[in-house]
Amino acid sequence: MSTEDEDLWRVLREVGNMPYGAGQIAAIEQLLRRVDAGDDRELAFVTRMQATTAYVYGGEPAKSFVTFSWCLAEFDRDPQPYHPRYAHQLLWHVKYMVTGLLRFPEVPLDRTYAVLDDMERRYREGGHSLQAVHKHRFLVADHLGDADAAAHWYRLWQTTPRDELSDCAGCDPTTQVQYLADTGRHAEAVALAEPVLAGRLSCTEQPQAILTALLVPYLRTERGEEARDAHREAYRRLRGNLSDLWDIGNHVEFCTLTGNDARAVEIVERHLDWLDRAPSPAAAMHFAAAGAAALRRAGELTVYRRAAGDRPAGEITASALAAELTGTATALAARFDARNGTSYQSEWVARRLAAEPTGAHLPLSASLRRRPARPATAGPAGAADRAPAPGAAGPASVPVPADAGADELLDFAEERLRRHDREAFRAALAAWDDRFGAGELPAGTAAHRLELRAAELGDEDAPATVEAHRAAIAAYRELGDEVRAQVVAGRLGVLLAMADESADEGLELVRASADALDRRGDDRQRVAGLDRVALALMHRERWAEALDALDRVPAEAGGDPWLAARIALHRAHTLEQLGREADARAAAHRARDLGRDLGLGDVVTAACLAYARTADDPAEAVDACDEALRVAPTEAWLPVRVARARALMTVGRAADAVDDFAEAVTLCVERGAEGDAFLRWELANAYRVAGRLGEAAEVAEEAVLGLDRLGAQAEADRCRHLLAGVYEGLGEIDPALALLDQLAENLDGPDNLPHRAQVLEEAGGILYGADRDALAAGRFAAAATAYRQADLPLDELRARRRQAYAEFWAGDEATALRTVELLDTLAAGLAGQPDEPPPVTYELALAAEVGARVLTVEGREAEAYDRLLGVPARLRSIEAFGEAAQVEVFTGELLLRLERPAEAERLLREVLGGLPAGSRPVQQAAWLLARALDLLDRPAEAAALRAEYDLDPEH
Repeated sequence: MSTEDEDLWRVLREVGNMPYGAGQIAAIEQLLRRVDAGDDRELAFVTRMQATTAYVYGGEPAKSFVTFSWCLAEFDRDPQPYHPRYAHQLLWHVKYMVTGLLRFPEVPLDRTYAVLDDMERRYREGGHSLQAVHKHRFLVADHLGDADAAAHWYRLWQTTPRDELSDCAGCDPTTQVQYLADTGRHAEAVALAEPVLAGRLSCTEQPQAILTALLVPYLRTERGEEARDAHREAYRRLRGNLSDLWDIGNHVEFCTLTGNDARAVEIVERHLDWLDRAPSPAAAMHFAAAGAAALRRAGELTVYRRAAGDRPAGEITASALAAELTGTATALAARFDARNGTSYQSEWVARRLAAEPTGAHLPLSASLRRRPARPATAGPAGAADRAPAPGAAGPASVPVPADAGADELLDFAEERLRRHDREAFRAALAAWDDRFGAGELPAGTAAHRLELRAAELGDEDAPATVEAHRAAIAAYRELGDEVRAQVVAGRLGVLLAMADESADEGLELVRASADALDRRGDDRQRVAGLDRVALALMHRERWAEALDALDRVPAEAGGDPWLAARIALHRAHTLEQLGREADARAAAHRARDLGRDLGLGDVVTAACLAYARTADDPAEAVDACDEALRVAPTEAWLPVRVARARALMTVGRAADAVDDFAEAVTLCVERGAEGDAFLRWELANAYRVAGRLGEAAEVAEEAVLGLDRLGAQAEADRCRHLLAGVYEGLGEIDPALALLDQLAENLDGPDNLPHRAQVLEEAGGILYGADRDALAAGRFAAAATAYRQADLPLDELRARRRQAYAEFWAGDEATALRTVELLDTLAAGLAGQPDEPPPVTYELALAAEVGARVLTVEGREAEAYDRLLGVPARLRSIEAFGEAAQVEVFTGELLLRLERPAEAERLLREVLGGLPAGSRPVQQAAWLLARALDLLDRPAEAAALRAEYDLDPEH
């Protein structure tokens, strides 16, 4: 075999270790081009065999028809000695062809039947059971909707003995469960699956396939908890595999059936772009039908669709997308029916398009704990004088006076507004409109009603509110009441200061108002004018100027405790923004006390939140949030839940924080507010810290999708990084690597080089831990390059060291030796620093060790030994005792290779005396010491040592 062929076989093995998907397919197609340029027939055959599997499980089954046909023709035309080794795999691939051909309507049925007949012939000639043949005849009949034929072949499949070509112990029962569910025998389906799930399933498709098949049977037999768990576990395993688009459609439909409309739409949105590259028309048809049913229920909600081909990324309404997917599903069904000569697929699609919730709601989401209500329409906001606290309720509402005159009723309404009793305020204005709104009014009364109309509108309808303020100002000035005109002008100034385009006018108005009121107003009006100046400046984030205005407010605040409470809140917020946390806490404490005395739940809530944000003691922050939660009005629940969750995370109560974050996400969705993606990110982290990694993965995936949709690239990437760690914790190595690779691609700017290097190094670490050493070496090398470009030599040294180790364990000694040469250059640049930092000492020591190991493979033991002189002492100087022992054990091995057993004995006895019993270095040191004793011709001592440490003399 030539060196070139050896290299190609090595590449084939590496491609085989890659995860299924586009990356593996691209790699094997590149390899095929190289193989076909040579003349190794066995390599060409085996590569195409592997390509067939890669295409089937990687989401491009149509390509498998070509590679399978080539292998079958090669197998039949010119049998070779290597063919018998692959005969079983080739017969297994025939099954892929039958199911694959069914899923493409352009393939005539006659061709599928011909493959089935050929399959049966080959199985008979090989002496194999026909059990798998009967199963695949059943699958064809079931696809056609031929119930009698399907029942016939099902019976034969079940009664024919299994053999080594039968589908695995999970896949056969999966198809049985699907058939039983389709025929309404749900209890039988569950009973059949129970012993299967109790066993060990190691097939690529299991247990996710059988769990997906059990979704509806669990639901119909009132096993809600099992259904929820099956959905979560199966979807988590399916969500990254394009080839599983059909099954993902089943999960969309299950969400619709259980009333989880939001989750159904999220899953559709996450996989929507897969329709542009669907593994087969059948999978596209099924997913489109399930997706259309889910989207139809979402109405005018918008869905984000990624770019594909000539179509740019953008949003589309759920109803429009539902219509589009309905057209896709029905058109594909019609193509299948035309091919099949039946109407079964169209009827099947119609049933799925009509899917509706059945039975009680079954919560499925790890982020939405209940079925969210329709987004609420917020009520009118208060006037600019109102405290900027969330919430709508103040003290207990006071009844509207039944016999009040027009002016008295307006005075009552204004007083209730000042006291935060917005319910009575609105009720009073409604009563006023009923009693006096149609009659002629005195000019002063009309002006007062205009003023309160502005307060009634609030800041939701900004143009109308601004117009109402201006009308009230004009009315007061026409009356000659400049003080009232300036009060309203100050409120208008705050409103205008909230918008960039009118900020200058707003600040000018509010300052002029305060100056006028300072000259002509009463004590309360003067204080309120200063507060409005501060509030306008707060809207412009001019915190120091805002505090200066608040500092001019006298302690008694004009004798108005309600105004004093609002001013204390404004002081707390301003001081917090200026970083004066102790003063902010004191102001929040005062606001809270005033709010308690006045019965103002919204003020107490806002004050508690301000206190929680600035508390020194995290436990105090939690207590403050607890109080806020007890008194918070409905509209304030969202910020309170978020604040409490964050405080709980700070005190290490992640499990409790999960509940608050989940409630916050639900409230955000119910209110139609943006930001749920950011909250899901925090919820995912809480799940992660609480050790609930499956739920962490689910929620983090939702967060990434939402953050991408918002264009929050940096936050989405940070969430991807969190998700990669969660995947690694779950043992899902390939999804973790895919995310890290995407992150490395996203972080391609010069400012991001350190972060790019970090994620590349993390990917290398994951691959190294999974014994995929050649791939790990590549990631470490890329990380080292990025560290060098970022001028981080110590980090580059670490990455090169890890690269050398990976190359060493991959058996690529020549490349490892070149990497060691790079290490030596880097080490020389870092060595000899005065007061050498411990991280430098550590990396230089381990660089010496890996260099010694590589040189040992090269047969250069003396050089390797020289490299390690003094290394253990340097490691001990920074308390790296485990690494020091590891180097000493290796030094003992080198002494034995150098035929210096007496020195090896002394060193290894010293090592054994300082190591904890049972550790791996102890076993290694004991084995080497026994070997040294053998070489010193002391067999009895060697035997005693082996017995003491239970060592195998052969290893």
